[in-house]
Amino acid sequence: MFEGPVQRLIDELSRLPGIGGKSAQRLAFHLLTGEESDARRLAGAIIDMRDQVGTCSRCFNVASGELCAICRDTRRESSVICVVERPQDIVVVEKTQEFRGRYHVLGGSLSPINGIGPGQLRFDELKARLEPEGVEELIVATNPTIEGDATAMYIAREFKPLGRRVTRLASGLPVGGDLDYADELTLGRALIGRSEL
Repeated sequence: MFEGPVQRLIDELSRLPGIGGKSAQRLAFHLLTGEESDARRLAGAIIDMRDQVGTCSRCFNVASGELCAICRDTRRESSVICVVERPQDIVVVEKTQEFRGRYHVLGGSLSPINGIGPGQLRFDELKARLEPEGVEELIVATNPTIEGDATAMYIAREFKPLGRRVTRLASGLPVGGDLDYADELTLGRALIGRSEL
């Protein structure tokens, strides 16, 4: 529809998650008509990220060196590991300012229908961390989905026999939410995960 380079950029932008054709078109024309320095700064940031950011050799979080900032922090409690599906999940947990342990990124969740079994995720690497780091507890923070639940059950089955405590994040009603807006699954989880007052 548009001149070659413009259409190519629209096509590339529309491949990004959450960006449809119209949004990609708006972004492309913003970059085309805006300040050239803004477009070059964005391009430079993308290139720098791809060149300078890799994966932490311990927890598989994003890192600009061999270890991520969390694994380098000696004040973090090494006996507790929070197991997450993706690096972005670490940011969500960190924002609570309630967790002072370390993390382990599995790289997804079990999904036999999509061909993702234990061999495609980082369970072996997690197992290898137990003894050297003195891990006593694994907090499973996978998503509250069928795949996330299956992953949590797999972790419990594999790691409890190794003498490790395996816990799962509670799930249920959001703070400030009304019962009338809660679906049955959420309300059921809230009932199961209830705590003593």
